[in-house]
Amino acid sequence: MTDLIWLGPLRQDKAKCQDQDQGQESLLLPFALEAVPAGFPSPADDYVEAAIDLNSVLIPRPSSTFLMRVDGEAMRGEGIHHGDLLVVDRSVAPRPGATVVAVHEGRFVLRRLEGHPRRWRLEASDPRIPVIALRGEDPDLLIWGVVTHAVHHLCAPSSRSRQRGAATQASPEALGVQP
Repeated sequence: MTDLIWLGPLRQDKAKCQDQDQGQESLLLPFALEAVPAGFPSPADDYVEAAIDLNSVLIPRPSSTFLMRVDGEAMRGEGIHHGDLLVVDRSVAPRPGATVVAVHEGRFVLRRLEGHPRRWRLEASDPRIPVIALRGEDPDLLIWGVVTHAVHHLCAPSSRSRQRGAATQASPEALGVQP
């Protein structure tokens, strides 16, 4: 079973600039003018178009968005690996093919939602992990949120950040879910 570690609601440094429209803080980063082909030359100022705020790109609805860290390899076939950081939006309606965080038997699970209403099922990309069939109003199962982005490290992060249980684990109850 893939466990998720709750990192808490999104926070930023007070030293960042203030977004006037939403009253939330922004972190502006350089944004390249061109898409990157394989073999991109070293970055130069000529390639910089403007600044981009990753919060506005990755987190359009901050009040319903959480970050969770993946613990396990059940979704490796989807490109989601142990230690990856997920952006989970609770306001997005789940649909077939979406990667979701669900609560099953009092624990979070990360799976792909398949089927159709009244015949939903949760599938791992690892075929050895059993499918979870959703039948009717299952009180032990809840689609908690939809994964909108996965941040996958291409270079090795520190060993502590990729260890199982390195961050404090939160139960579904701590996130407002009644199992």
